[in-house]
Amino acid sequence: MKQYDVTIGIPIYNSVSCIQTSLMSALAQSYPSIEFLLVDDGCDDGTVDVVSYIIAEHSRRDDIHIISHQKNLGVSASRNQIIEEAKGEYLYFMDSDDTIEENTIELLIQNIRQYDAEMVFGSYEKVDMSGHRVVYQYPSLQFFGDDELASFAYRKYAGIQASACNYIVKTELLRSHHLRFIDTSYWEDFVFTFDLVTVVSRAVLLPNITYHYICRCNSLSHYQERIGISKDEVMQSVKANRHLVKTSYMLCDKVYFPNRCYVVAMTNFYVACAILKRRNAITPFFSNQEIKSIMCHPASWRQICSFRQARLKNMFIYMIGKLPSSLCVATIWLMGRVKKLI
Repeated sequence: MKQYDVTIGIPIYNSVSCIQTSLMSALAQSYPSIEFLLVDDGCDDGTVDVVSYIIAEHSRRDDIHIISHQKNLGVSASRNQIIEEAKGEYLYFMDSDDTIEENTIELLIQNIRQYDAEMVFGSYEKVDMSGHRVVYQYPSLQFFGDDELASFAYRKYAGIQASACNYIVKTELLRSHHLRFIDTSYWEDFVFTFDLVTVVSRAVLLPNITYHYICRCNSLSHYQERIGISKDEVMQSVKANRHLVKTSYMLCDKVYFPNRCYVVAMTNFYVACAILKRRNAITPFFSNQEIKSIMCHPASWRQICSFRQARLKNMFIYMIGKLPSSLCVATIWLMGRVKKLI
């Protein structure tokens, strides 16, 4: 069985309008030893026909492997299967509507070898549907000790990328720690990466822009243009955050625990603000009690009192979640207005 240095894993579902551009950017990589592992997650719009045509004509066709699902199982199931089936020593995820630079894999693998790292992040840009671009650029940093990467990631809200794309990671690291994507339709990649950084001891951040992330209006964070929103859809994001609350309990002895708690609690706050902003468009309606329940803090009051980092911030966000439901929602609304989130 042929082995590869890197597997590029791409879940594919009904991406006929963009799959050619995305797949061709992957196949254009300058680095030679790459497996291209595609998961057809029940496509029924002609996407697979486009992929088949590209494979038949491409010089790297022998390195392209396809796993087919008879029905749509979701992106989490597809990515988990990629983790199980990848033949590369390192794994790199990308989405089927995004693109990468020609030297992305070469640059990442060069740094992972140079620093004997387990994980290397590239910087990236987000492009919305109007063409507006925002660059997210990391400083040039190396982390060579336990908990250093996690401490950096949790130092502030959005301290590390929310996507599972645009970093290369040792495949065996994921398998040995049983790291998998949770079964939810939204924010599964945020949860995965947020927990992944806790098991990485050697990592590198690069300022090079290697990934182009195309923002589409199909998630909680991009629903502003939509007329109607399903409550079940919103609850997928709530489910993801509750998973982070649960996994935080196991990290209470870590130096970064106070900052992680605050980031998780603030993520819950931003979800609550998003619900209040479009509350009348969400059906069924969110009650005040349900919104209050979102404000679940990962730490107890006693733990927070013992924090040496972020103590007051955690106290404040914890107390909001303990207010009577109507007062809790009013406080979230007021804070959201001040932060221009509502």
